[in-house]
Formats: sequence, structure tokens, C-alpha cells
Amino acid sequence: MNLYAIAVVMAVIWVAVTGSLTIHNLLFGFLLSTLALGLIREQVDGAGYVTRTIRFISLVWLFLVELAKSAWKVAAMVVSPNMNLQPGIFAYPLTVQRDFEITLLANLITLTPGTLSVDVSEDRKILYVHAVDCSDVEGTIRDIREGFERKIMETFE
Repeated sequence: MNLYAIAVVMAVIWVAVTGSLTIHNLLFGFLLSTLALGLIREQVDGAGYVTRTIRFISLVWLFLVELAKSAWKVAAMVVSPNMNLQPGIFAYPLTVQRDFEITLLANLITLTPGTLSVDVSEDRKILYVHAVDCSDVEGTIRDIREGFERKIMETFE
């Protein structure tokens, strides 16, 4: 069982023991279990647990920032008097290789307004993405590679 799952289980146990089911108590239990697991990480084969947790929080933060930026961009497109859009599907060459990473990347892209993951190639090297505006495909590919994909690779290396 990986350390994230152990931390979640420990947080749920914390909530049960304290008898207080609140989001604050659950987060406190998770923080407490993270600190405890960080202290004994060598014994449970989880070196870098705290670093990985910080990287995961960084990935979540990046997603929230990208979500806000793209929602604003789509809203501006919708209210503009002349929508000069070029919708289309483009092939995104994947750097991530594991199924979990590909699925996470595809879901992050889909949850961002204006884009939608359509399919993954049989050899799992290409992700097909539909975008509301494909006027700058290379820029979009660069943004995904330097944003979501880089953070995923850092978090789950």
C-alpha cells in the first residue's frame, strides 16, 4: 500500500477516534499522519514522502490556476462579438508512459474548459485532444508539456 493511501486511512481513523467528522479535523488527521509517516519513511520505504506531497499540492495548484485562466479565456471568447475560432483535433505526443499518468493528464486536459481529450493511440504515444481554438497548436502543445505533463512527471517519478 503506498504512503498516500496509508495517510488517508490514518486520517479516517483519526476522525473515528476523535468522533468529529469535519473537514478541518480530517485535514488535521491527514497532516498528522503525513508528519508521522515522514518521520518513519525509511522504515516504510517511502523516502521523499513530504517532497512528493508538496509536488502533488503544486500539481493541484497548477490545475486550479489553469482552470481559472482557461475559464476566463472561454468566457471572453463567448462574449466577443465575432467568434473567430478554429476548432479542431490535434495529436499531442505523450512523454508520460504509465497508464495512471496518461489517464491523469487526459483528465486534467478534459477538466480544463476549451479542451477535451478524445482518444489515446494504441501504442500509448499520442493523445488526441479537441480544442475550441486550434489557431496555435504548437503553443498549446508546449503549454501542456511544460505545465501538466511536467508536473505529473515530477510528482509521480
